[in-house]
Amino acid sequence: MTKQPLIIDCLQYSNWSENVFRQMNEGKVAAVHVTICYHEDFRETVENVVAWNRRFERYSDLIIPGRSADDVLRAHAEGKTAIVFGFQNCSPIEDDIGLVEVCHQLGARFMQLSYNNQSLLATGCFEADDPGITRMGRQVIHEMNRVGLVIDMSHSAERSTLEAIEISERPIAITHANPASWHPALRNKSETVLKALAESGGMLGFSLYPHHLNEGSRCTLEDFCTMIARTAEVMGMEQIGFGSDLCQNQPDTVVAWMRNGTWTRDTDFGEGSADASGFPDQPTWFRDNRDFKGIQAGMRAVGFSNTDIAKIGGGNWLSFFERSFSGEEAA
Repeated sequence: MTKQPLIIDCLQYSNWSENVFRQMNEGKVAAVHVTICYHEDFRETVENVVAWNRRFERYSDLIIPGRSADDVLRAHAEGKTAIVFGFQNCSPIEDDIGLVEVCHQLGARFMQLSYNNQSLLATGCFEADDPGITRMGRQVIHEMNRVGLVIDMSHSAERSTLEAIEISERPIAITHANPASWHPALRNKSETVLKALAESGGMLGFSLYPHHLNEGSRCTLEDFCTMIARTAEVMGMEQIGFGSDLCQNQPDTVVAWMRNGTWTRDTDFGEGSADASGFPDQPTWFRDNRDFKGIQAGMRAVGFSNTDIAKIGGGNWLSFFERSFSGEEAA
């Protein structure tokens, strides 16, 4: 059994392969929250679950399904990586609240209430107006609380996010974003949101996607780690972790699909532009799962203790999983 502190990354959408899984193991990453839906409906999402079941069978020496904190601990002990399913949109439940429980039964543990645009549940961060959580959204939040499906507001607008925190009886997550005070991207979060999230017991995962970083691809490790330290002062040491938003080896056609789906005839460039429409280059110090050790060294250099590095590196997410992934009766 390994005695090293575990690492958890609470958001990736890489081009999955044996090489990526081996890098997870080499990087001692005990769990990764993987996106299995952006715009897919229920049937299409089930097909993605089937594809993952085949990966679990083919690469059983590298990855296991991650449905509980115990699965993460087992993966860590065995030198493997637990794969936790999540949705970046609410499209898999369509307009049927009964599918919330079914999705949890299929292994989903996170679901965003919106992805950039207005949804049936909440407002996305790219909309001009944010009327907040919808009538259906309130009901779905309660159902997600009941079954143990974590509410994720990473791509949602401010009012909707604050209302989700208030309505939810269980702590929510913002799995992949950074403070807007550090870098004012639409996807990053205000101090008002971060404080409300922390006060409710929720979790923030720090994003390493260049559009969310100060100076983008040129962001330095020191600047990133200093931002973590400042955020810890605002939120506390127990409410923060990593959600890298790593899209390793994905072709640019994938980011175009993420942004556009089938909802527009025009081309939406999201956080990019017509001149830079593809995936931005990752910072040189974070290209794959083996690079978390470098971030830990950077955190140590700006004054974090080994205990705090272990918490932020994975311990905080593990505790959150323990509290969040089971139904209300079990919790």
